[in-house]
Amino acid sequence: MLPLTGKQIVLGVSGGIAAYKAAALTSKLTQAGAKVHVMLTENATKFVQPLTFQALSHGPVYTDLFQEPDPQVISHIDLADRADLVLIAPATANIIGKMANGIADDMLTTTVLATKAPVMLAPAMNVNMYLHPAVAANLQKLADFGYRFVEPGEGPLACGWVGKGRLAEPEEIVDAVIHLFAEESKQKQDLQGKTVLVTAGPTREKIDPVRYITNHASGKMGYAIAEAAKARGANVVLISGPTNLPVPTGVRMIPVESVQDMYDAVMEALPASDIVIKSAAVSDYRPKEVHAHKMKKGDGPLVLELDKAPDILKEVGQRKDKQFVVGFAAETQDVLSHAKSKLERKNLDMIVANDVLMEGAGMGSDTNIVTLLTKEGEQAAVGKRSKRDVADKLLDAILLKLDCQPLPEEL
Repeated sequence: MLPLTGKQIVLGVSGGIAAYKAAALTSKLTQAGAKVHVMLTENATKFVQPLTFQALSHGPVYTDLFQEPDPQVISHIDLADRADLVLIAPATANIIGKMANGIADDMLTTTVLATKAPVMLAPAMNVNMYLHPAVAANLQKLADFGYRFVEPGEGPLACGWVGKGRLAEPEEIVDAVIHLFAEESKQKQDLQGKTVLVTAGPTREKIDPVRYITNHASGKMGYAIAEAAKARGANVVLISGPTNLPVPTGVRMIPVESVQDMYDAVMEALPASDIVIKSAAVSDYRPKEVHAHKMKKGDGPLVLELDKAPDILKEVGQRKDKQFVVGFAAETQDVLSHAKSKLERKNLDMIVANDVLMEGAGMGSDTNIVTLLTKEGEQAAVGKRSKRDVADKLLDAILLKLDCQPLPEEL
């Protein structure tokens, strides 16, 4: 897996001669697996064209606070919420001064103020500007805010001076980004000693040797949860229906096909589990009769008689003792009311509700939009994020509840 797979990075480019290096930086971040959302200040567009970044990032380039390509969201808030990192390269004296003093008068500065993600700056300017007391004070102020820096290099500058102020090379900046995420991963070993049982993917219920009943589940959400839990130190058991996804490194995988297969595997693994997250889309019904040979087409309609399949989640809710049990409610209408009902009926500790008809939240997509509901009646929203990010937010919420802490309204 690439080192930045699944990471959403907002790359802010401000107006300095070093802006041309941001094009190579965009390319290298993308090659490392990141989804890069590029924002250019008005002055940056005088050095480099938005089209360059559009081609390299394979996405829209944001230059105007008041242009809203998607009427369903406010762009700078949406990107601020989705970002795993806001990276500004080059960061000029002007943009540094704005951020240090809370000025938000364009797309980039409003996004910086709105985000809860880490912010990293790669300054670039004339050596005398870099050493000016005002700039030094602003950099210190941003450091006090918790912002990270990729120090500029020393040498000949575009202006003719020689000294510190040259933008770090794109490779250095990418290395700093990878190191930042690696540091965060090491710090978050909060699931060590826990066994997490995750179910994922669809099930298949045979009709005959060539036909079966299934659904659109891709398994992406469950696999993201398994990967995130493993990264945080858990012992992870992944029970998965048929998918085309690679098994996350270090995860114990148990492949299954039918709902009965999954039921048997879950019940066997349940006693040793501390946390159960059942994200699989399991068949509610299965054919009453499985034909030994292919059913031949007749002249009239075909009636397929179905029996109710085992309810794995309900059985887990009844059998649990020490386990914290999380279910999923993929709905198309009355999402929260159906999820609350399922939470209560199946004796769950938490349920993840999502509207699968919503753009960016459907089965098979790389992103999700969910609401977490708890048995205590709490409700926490997780906005549109990569499924890996949603997985980490879910694990954060579970740990809060295990520690008897309330959930915030937004995660």
